[in-house]
Amino acid sequence: MGTAYTPGLTVSPGTTIRKTRRLPLKGQVTVNIGDHVTADTVVARTEIPGVIQTVRVAEILGLEPAEAISALKVQQGDKVESGQLLAETRSFFGLIRTECKSPIAGTVELISNTTGHVGIRLPSTPVEVTAYIDGTVADIISEEGVVVETYGALVQGIFGVGGERTGTLVVPAESADTQITEEHIKNDHAGAVIVGGTGITLGALRKAASIGAQGVVVGAITDTDLIAYLGHDIGVAITGQEDIPTTLILTEGFGSIRMAQRTFDLLKSLEGRKVSINGATQIRAGVIRPEVIAPLEKIPDTAAKPSKGQLLEVGSNIRIIREPYFGMLGTVTKLPPEPVEIESGAVVRILEAELLDGTVVRVPRANVEIIEG
Repeated sequence: MGTAYTPGLTVSPGTTIRKTRRLPLKGQVTVNIGDHVTADTVVARTEIPGVIQTVRVAEILGLEPAEAISALKVQQGDKVESGQLLAETRSFFGLIRTECKSPIAGTVELISNTTGHVGIRLPSTPVEVTAYIDGTVADIISEEGVVVETYGALVQGIFGVGGERTGTLVVPAESADTQITEEHIKNDHAGAVIVGGTGITLGALRKAASIGAQGVVVGAITDTDLIAYLGHDIGVAITGQEDIPTTLILTEGFGSIRMAQRTFDLLKSLEGRKVSINGATQIRAGVIRPEVIAPLEKIPDTAAKPSKGQLLEVGSNIRIIREPYFGMLGTVTKLPPEPVEIESGAVVRILEAELLDGTVVRVPRANVEIIEG
């Protein structure tokens, strides 16, 4: 057969969206099923225990372990401050004083009679998980988190950097062909999610970050500008933890690629709405897509659901999601039915596609996704 089932990006004006919000370790869920939450509502919290730092009291005082324990001024469970006296000794009729002070603030958790050491645990780090989207708590994961559900528009991108943020959607781009420049970025875009067309210049991206824009959504960016913005090179396996002030989401790929008209029109229709965005991307097992979510107030009787895939056939518009053609767009020209051995030695089913620049390439079918619009 010359057809196959392959995933595509979701670009939906209305669908039911469910997000699992989970703590890194067990803690306390702070909401109940049915509660209405906003993106910044804390739905669960916990504390990550601090590490234990060992203070070698016996060695510092030059005593045997039992003698060091007798010289302690603290007990197990005591809270101590940095520089606080833990133990001391006096010799030569009290003329010579030797001290051992705490190097950190924390809690005395361990006193070893065998070694004469004291273990001080650093303060716990509080961790809170927010709802991320405006919606309703649909389910509770006991001591771990919740599932938040909403109805809204959903736009998935192909690649992104930066984590979860919320802001008001603004579209200074005149069309899907517009490249965002510094002139498009205004001071009143602080706190906003800015939508462009073909791409964004490095200067404009830096300006958006400097004024406090929460995110930028564009069709594409050159890899050199992305590296310059991040300050380091980046792989395409998993992203989302970058220490950057403004999340960046690409809907099409790298280079100069016009945003799909359907995607641009949908984002344009959402201008002025509060949106939640996340640049986290994983293109290997357990695919994670960068996304823009705009909760809608009214839920139609028949809600559109995100597509899980389409039939791959000659003429399908595709995007390549693996190197060396990552992010490139093209049209399927052939679907050879027999598996072929590729450079890695694996035997897989492939396709031939003509890229936008006219180049014809052969790639595994698993390395592409269908695009719409």
